[in-house]
Parts: sequence; structure tokens; C-alpha cells
Amino acid sequence: MLDGLSWITIISGSLFCIIGAFGVVTLPDFFCRMHGASVIDTMGLGLILLGLGFQTGLTLALGKLVMIFVFIFFTSPTGTHALARAALYSGLDPVATIKPRTRMQ
Repeated sequence: MLDGLSWITIISGSLFCIIGAFGVVTLPDFFCRMHGASVIDTMGLGLILLGLGFQTGLTLALGKLVMIFVFIFFTSPTGTHALARAALYSGLDPVATIKPRTRMQ
């Protein structure tokens, strides 16, 4: 049972990584691509580490996986935010992909 649960979380994390990589390649501007990259970090890696934690059981390796997860959980959003602010301050404007509404007459 625990083995099946671990494989489900590892495969789910891998799917999030694939979806995020697809977003990095296909999204229109830097800020949207950065969102795709942050999905890979938080959801993809988080689920993979959770599945690996189920596989290892209560060992020293689980403690190391928890430390990796905590490090990624705090540094990834902080780094993404700092990168977005630096890009915005350097003059890189987001591309508006949604057209404004027109009034119906």
C-alpha cells in the first residue's frame, strides 16, 4: 500500500515537472515562463520528495529529504520573486495576452 502511494506521488511530481517544462517552452513572455519554472520547483519536486520519503521510511535519508524540501520550499519562491522584481526594474514589461473588453452596442 505504501509502495503504491509513493509511486503515485513520484509519478504525479514527474507530471508536474513535464507540464512546467512545457510551460517554460511555450508561454509567451519571461514572467509567464518564470511561473512555469516555479511550478517545477514547488509542486514537481515537492511531490517527488514526498514519494521518496515514503520509499525510505524512518531513516536518516528521510531527514535529509525533509531538509531538502524545506530549503526548496523557502528559497524557490523567494528567488522567483527577486528575479521577477529585477526583471521589472530593469524595464522588461509583461506582454498583455488578454485583449480588453469591447463595449457591446
